[in-house]
Amino acid sequence: MHKIPVTVITGFLGAGKTTLIRHLLQNNEGRRIAVLVNEFGEVGIDGDLLRSCRVCDDDDNSNIVELTNGCLCCTVQEEFLPAMQELLLRREQLDCMLIETSGLALPKPLVQAFRWPEIRTGATVDSVITVVDCEALANNQFVGNLEALEAQRQGDVSLEHETPIEELFDSQLACADLVLLTKKDCVDSQTQARVQDWLTHNLPPGVKVIPCQDGKIASDLLFGFNAAVEDNLDRRPSHHDTEVEHEHDQEINAVQLILDEAFEPSVLVKRLQTLVQQQEIYRIKGFVAVPNKAMRLVLQGVGNRFNYFYDRPWRPNEPHQTRLVLIGRNLNKIRIESLSI
Repeated sequence: MHKIPVTVITGFLGAGKTTLIRHLLQNNEGRRIAVLVNEFGEVGIDGDLLRSCRVCDDDDNSNIVELTNGCLCCTVQEEFLPAMQELLLRREQLDCMLIETSGLALPKPLVQAFRWPEIRTGATVDSVITVVDCEALANNQFVGNLEALEAQRQGDVSLEHETPIEELFDSQLACADLVLLTKKDCVDSQTQARVQDWLTHNLPPGVKVIPCQDGKIASDLLFGFNAAVEDNLDRRPSHHDTEVEHEHDQEINAVQLILDEAFEPSVLVKRLQTLVQQQEIYRIKGFVAVPNKAMRLVLQGVGNRFNYFYDRPWRPNEPHQTRLVLIGRNLNKIRIESLSI
């Protein structure tokens, strides 16, 4: 029986991982693709969004599996292993698999799980694809000033103290076989070139950076690396290689909002932008009920930037609710729920 080639898609919050997978599912070129989604929070936004691609039959969404009980690299044995074992029982019905990690996951502990006997005989990591938000990186929102960070690293080779987000970003780049640069339309050509140059100099030799708009990229560029990443982890060093365990920034949390209200998109965005100014919110995503609209609205926000689109009609007997997940630092759920959104 063949090994299922697995593509791990990693990247920071809001970089465009789900948009990329949605495009791959809609343009699968006949591939039978299973998707494992690692949500951050209890409301399954990403999995539901992928199901709305209409690739899977409405009566059988078994090829899309959601893990919502914690960061995937921290719950590999408890969450990932049972899900993989279930999928491997159907490996002859699958051509490949996509794993979307949460924006807080380190890719390397996940890849190491493919060395386990329960998985090794049935699956192999074909490649690790890291998705990077060009505009965010250019605006120093997640890794600090690019030039200052580079100068600091060059000046002190023994430097180990970095913020958790910078460390996470480094680990995602170090494990990459390919980097997709999204949101390039939000910056000018000179800025994009500067970001690409910085990435190239901070990636392992031979790893390419490819601009990608709205997740639209030829699938042949992402499949068929045959890298067997689990057998080559020594070539992908990270900050956590010498640690027995790693810890995430425990101050980062998610708050779920389920509202029986309908909102005009532009009005809701203005209110959420105000909320972002009041609390340290990194990411907002979810579904919105819009007055007098039979279609469900998908809303996604990174920092103060928001975009939205209608993805499908509301199903019969489906509650027309607004469901949002907010991810940030030290978010106060009671305070957020008490606000008049």
